[in-house]
Amino acid sequence: MTDLDRFYTMAREALNNLPEPFRAAAQQVVLNIADWPDAAMLQALDIDDPLTLTGVYEGIPLTDKSVFDQPTAPDAIWLFRRPILAEWQDRGNVTLEELVTHVLIHELAHHFGWRDADIAQIDHWWE
Repeated sequence: MTDLDRFYTMAREALNNLPEPFRAAAQQVVLNIADWPDAAMLQALDIDDPLTLTGVYEGIPLTDKSVFDQPTAPDAIWLFRRPILAEWQDRGNVTLEELVTHVLIHELAHHFGWRDADIAQIDHWWE
């Protein structure tokens, strides 16, 4: 299994372990894994150092969606392997699976429109 495949598997497992009713809705979001964010994404987010971007949510949060919205693409989450690996090595106190889950849940929070208290119910790093 390639490294990108391993990250995808970890992220899919994290999605499968979400409590209902979030699990079904989260599985409708496209999951993308890449080594690095591309230059256009970094520019759009005004980020100079790609190591600081571990994940991105692209879409309209469920709390803001309207029947009048005409999306041009499905909601998607990007996880970036190299920045996540760098953070994991810097931390040294969590498993890679825990960090991938943490980043994924942070991006799902954008999708669901969660506040910090909502996130803390699922990801205890937020407490």
